Amino acid sequence: MERDRKKLVEEVQKDVEKTEKARQFKPTLLSQTVFLGTLGVLFIIPVIVGAYLGKWLDEKLPGYAIHWTISLIILGVILGAINVYIFIRNKI
Repeated sequence: MERDRKKLVEEVQKDVEKTEKARQFKPTLLSQTVFLGTLGVLFIIPVIVGAYLGKWLDEKLPGYAIHWTISLIILGVILGAINVYIFIRNKI
């Protein structure tokens, strides 16, 4: 019981510190631009890697098709969205 109470107090203290830090932080245009640029990079890198890897796989397999390219681009979009979600969740 005492351990649960200590854990609750620690979590509340962390939330209070996070709230105070958020009040003191005044975002500038530069910091917002960097934040949005980071989101863009986190999203687009998996898409580009998927496109290049898919194109390479399609060229290596007999009978050139775009099945791997399309599949890996879609996978890249999903991974990019997960990257952005995790980044925003950890940032806030």
